[in-house]
Amino acid sequence: MRRISFDQFSENVAIAIDALRVSKLRSALTILGVVIGVATVMTMATIVKGIRDQILTTISLAGPTTFYVVKFLSTTPVNPDQLPAHIRIRPDLRAEEARRIQQLPQIAYAGIWSQLQARVNYGSSRTRAALIYGADDHYQEVIGGELLEGRWFTKNELKSGAPVAVLQERHARQIFGRENPLEKTVQIGGRPVQVIGLYQDPANIFSPPGQEVAAILPFEYTWHAYNIDKTNALFIVVKPKPGITVADAEDAATVALREMRRLRPGDQNNFDLLSQDQILKVFMSITDIFFLVMIVLASVALMVGGIGVMAIMMVSVTARTREIGIRKALGATRRDIMLQFLIEAATLTGIGGLLGVVLGLAAGRGVTSLMNVQADAPLLQTLIAVAVSVGIGLTFGVVPARRAARLDPIEALRYE
Repeated sequence: MRRISFDQFSENVAIAIDALRVSKLRSALTILGVVIGVATVMTMATIVKGIRDQILTTISLAGPTTFYVVKFLSTTPVNPDQLPAHIRIRPDLRAEEARRIQQLPQIAYAGIWSQLQARVNYGSSRTRAALIYGADDHYQEVIGGELLEGRWFTKNELKSGAPVAVLQERHARQIFGRENPLEKTVQIGGRPVQVIGLYQDPANIFSPPGQEVAAILPFEYTWHAYNIDKTNALFIVVKPKPGITVADAEDAATVALREMRRLRPGDQNNFDLLSQDQILKVFMSITDIFFLVMIVLASVALMVGGIGVMAIMMVSVTARTREIGIRKALGATRRDIMLQFLIEAATLTGIGGLLGVVLGLAAGRGVTSLMNVQADAPLLQTLIAVAVSVGIGLTFGVVPARRAARLDPIEALRYE
């Protein structure tokens, strides 16, 4: 097969651009479907990449060796008022178990923590419902971040369950404005608590909307002051000592818990372990499904755009029948005519693809900014999106291009 020269290719591209200029509105409407499809793909690719990067950063900040002991491991919260029998028979986690794990030679830290959803109020200002942690003075060591002002809890405050709190800095500014929050009393979940510190999350922590951490309280206080969901919101945080693998630390913690719960060798564990790798796998599976759904939706838009390209090229062939006859009379072969219309279709969708990439990247950057997620442009997906859009033009341009190539030159010259 004869190869396409660069001059022939550039000439066909110029002819294609001239044809698009002649029918600007028609061409714009045709590429709209391609723009929408590619923009959707790029927007979702940017969001998914940003979220994945934030998850990896968060895990590295929190420590890849950190793992959790939970009553029951589930990807979705279970209803604590209607627990299935196999969950109901499991004992709740206890502070004594965390202390026992802490004593193991393989473990650097173990502590029992809790979570709840509540608003933080000060005067007439309040935050939206956010996460409140019941933890201890090792919170920053485990999660990362920075204490901006004030202090963490004293040993006496932790032991007695004092009503004190370290507020997340952004939430504190929301309700206090320019006023200094330290030593002020706020309402958390309807209970008065004194602010002793301001904390800032790690710079790249993954915090989906509705899941931001608003405050950290002593665990003992949350245990007595609030109704804690012991199935979904109570867990033991464990960090191995340097040089100890997660697997060895998990084995040691498992043996200690089984001994405390008097489980026999043949009995199954009545608790679950959750490692950072498992958390990562759960998030990755969720984002993979989310991305797959958006790809399917975007593919529909690309198909619509491709059909539009076919329709407009069929109209273009009919409208330019006489031009085709003149080109054939001057020596153009079927291959030359087919190549001309294929390149025109690819140019049409290529322009749509480039516009879609720009629009999609801008939209993705805007959405990730609203989510407080830093996102870089997904270069691989960008190249794929442009290639797919050009491929759409070539695929759907074959039928009209073949029709143009098969026109009889005599009949084409007689066409009015």
